[in-house]
Amino acid sequence: MNDKTIRKASLGVAILPLAFMLVVLFTGLILFSVDIKILLLVCAAFTVCICLLLGHTWKEIESEIVEKLAKAFPAIMILICVGLMIGAWIVSGTIPFLVYIGLQIISPKFIIVTSFLVTVILSVSTGTSWGAAGTVGAALMSVAAGMGAPLPAVAGAIVAGAYFGDKMSPLSDSTNMSAIATNTNLYQHIGHMFYTTVPGFIISCVVYVIAGMSFASSGEIGQVDDIIQTLAKLFNFSMPIGILLLVPPVIVVMGSLKKKPTIPVMMISSAVAIIIAMAVQGFSFSTCATSMVSGFKMDMFVNPAVDLDSVVKEVPNLLQRGGMSSMMNTALMAFCAFGFIGALTVSGSLDVILERIMKHVHGTGQLITITTILGVIIITVIGEASVTFLMIGGLFREEYVKRGLETKNLSRTLEDSITVVEPLVPWSLAGVYMTSTLGVATIEYAPWACLCYTGVIFAIIWGFTGFGIAKIKKGSDNYEEYLELNKELNL
Repeated sequence: MNDKTIRKASLGVAILPLAFMLVVLFTGLILFSVDIKILLLVCAAFTVCICLLLGHTWKEIESEIVEKLAKAFPAIMILICVGLMIGAWIVSGTIPFLVYIGLQIISPKFIIVTSFLVTVILSVSTGTSWGAAGTVGAALMSVAAGMGAPLPAVAGAIVAGAYFGDKMSPLSDSTNMSAIATNTNLYQHIGHMFYTTVPGFIISCVVYVIAGMSFASSGEIGQVDDIIQTLAKLFNFSMPIGILLLVPPVIVVMGSLKKKPTIPVMMISSAVAIIIAMAVQGFSFSTCATSMVSGFKMDMFVNPAVDLDSVVKEVPNLLQRGGMSSMMNTALMAFCAFGFIGALTVSGSLDVILERIMKHVHGTGQLITITTILGVIIITVIGEASVTFLMIGGLFREEYVKRGLETKNLSRTLEDSITVVEPLVPWSLAGVYMTSTLGVATIEYAPWACLCYTGVIFAIIWGFTGFGIAKIKKGSDNYEEYLELNKELNL
């Protein structure tokens, strides 16, 4: 057995992979429009070389990459199932029916704020940002497209609303993970987030109402009546069949509320949708299967009630989507991204950088600011929230307690800088999922996802002003630990 000395990376070496990644991504994406998957593989190869020079073996790197992929694979499976489910919902008439109803009851000038509020309610109720965006979010995007509404604005509002619930719902994985990473009571953590989330909610509503008014005044309402009439001819919406078409999304919502396994619930919903498609809409099983795999196509209408050549262009744009194959780009993205993340973890670069930074942090404002900045940087670099929660939570928790700050300050800051920032990162699973589901590029919807920025801003402001900062008091959960840490430091 060959014993090889593993060297710890110096600060300069530790910074190299991150600096290289930033240069490569900026140059490749902005200047030359290179596919991000290739760029991530280049970053991974560079980081692997650094690991090998430090004495690590390829086997170590490979094992870390495989471990991270294994943790992400359930999310990838859900993503593929969402593609399958959207294909099933379209062929059954479920999504077309939601569009048909939405175009008639939602005012164009309120489509943006309505999209935000509806996804807020669903995501808080179910605890899943992906579920909210993939179900009602997808339907709202179709409604917005039918109205000729600005899709980046609507998509940004949906992402913001979905991640409001991802922060605030006790059913949310990220909410629980943030509390676990800092050893904070879950409901204390949620209550403490109101300080940064409520102002962001109010600001978002104001922005979306103003934006909606501007859109409405422009007169770009689209061919709404033509779309409504065409959908009614293509699909059977007559009552009580219309109520039956709502069963597939109700299955998903109820499954989420009852905390049932996501993938089986999606598969059941898809199966019900296929039965409806065959029994009510008249499609064959072969056509339904094709829609679930490759996405719905207009030529699947064997005997259409209208001439397909005369259909307004918005209708094909609404219907021709979904399918498992539409989500495979995301799976490839995950493989490439985790190649870089795995190598970066093995190199120990982040540990070295964080250790050096902590020596220069003084005061509550600075501590929360550096926590926020590192949260944003690390989630941007690795694109994976759970790892970032555990990494920063483990690094800063003792420091917060040592300074007399309740750990719920830290858990809140993690949510403000990681949870809501993740969908703004194009190469993260969340960013790719939102782009795939809503049909709008991350860089296009990001400016409109107001809630994803306000948390960072208010976290820093409250850190320096002291507003909403909880101090450790006698009898609190962290009091004994605070005494012990200060005793050890002879303070």
